[in-house]
Order: sequence, then C-alpha cells, then structure tokens
Amino acid sequence: MSRIGVRPIVIPKDVKVNITKQSVEVQGSKGKLEFPLSLRISVAVENDKIKVSRVGNNKNDRALHGLTRAMIANMVKGVSSGFEKQLEMIGVGYRAQLAGKKLTMQLGFSHPVEYVVPAGITLEVPKPTQITVKGIDKQEVGQAAANIRGFLPPEPYKGKGIRYVGEQVRRKAGKAMAK
Repeated sequence: MSRIGVRPIVIPKDVKVNITKQSVEVQGSKGKLEFPLSLRISVAVENDKIKVSRVGNNKNDRALHGLTRAMIANMVKGVSSGFEKQLEMIGVGYRAQLAGKKLTMQLGFSHPVEYVVPAGITLEVPKPTQITVKGIDKQEVGQAAANIRGFLPPEPYKGKGIRYVGEQVRRKAGKAMAK
C-alpha cells in the first residue's frame, strides 16, 4: 500500500477544489492550478479532505497513486500559502538588480547576465546579494531557482557562486606546496 497515497489532504477554508473525470482544479487566494488525472486514479472530496485511490495494484498504478496525491497536496499548499526559494550570491562584486520583469546580475563576467522572469513567478531582491523566488507552482519555482543558480553554480575551491540559502558546498583543498 502506498504510504503517501493513502493520506488524506486537508482542504483549507479559502481553497475550492473542483474534480472532473480528467482533471483536478484547485483555486485559492493566490491563484488557480490544474492537474490532469489518469483514468487509473480516482479522486474524491469527503468532509473537507481529498482522498486519492487507485483502480488496480500494478506497478504503474502504485506509482501514479503517490504522485497524484503529492501533486494535489502541492497544488493546495501553493494556492493557499505559495512556495519560496532563496538564493545567495557569494563572491566579490557579485550583485543582482531587478528591473521590471528582468533580473540583471553581475557575476564577474565581462558582461552582465540577464534573466527574464517567467509568467507566474515573482522575484525579489531584498539585498544586492540575495534573490527570493516566489510562486504558486512548486515545479516552476524550483526550475526558476535552478535556472538562476545555473548561471554560476558554487565552485568547490573558494565557494564562490550562486547557491541556495543553507546549501552546503563541499570544499576541496588547493594545490599543495612542493618542498
């Protein structure tokens, strides 16, 4: 039995759930998300809780059971409270600046690096070396943060680059001096 798939999802008061045969639509104060359903998975709302069940017991059905429950739980959390990832820039002269829908970063290259913010994502730059990515879709928030981090991932010798807040970077020793 799927340990994740059998857990019911509690629906907050400000969230509305609409279930059809092909999809689940969740609407809240922050926005609206939709997830397509497999024909092998059934979803029902009972007593302000969403219950996900599967038709069969083969490997694909078991995998879809947990996946569907996790996706719906993320949608409910996203439309009610949203998701957030924080990035920090470590390095001399590294800084970020937000102008409209464009993030401009100085990363030690000969040119500034520009990133156009996708729809559904909001960026904040509380300090010149910190970037906050916010949105209602967990996958989009994570992908936007990974794209920004991908411009200059942290390097292992000095630890310079863009990293998630709290990320541990394994450091390597430099060259040893010859005697």
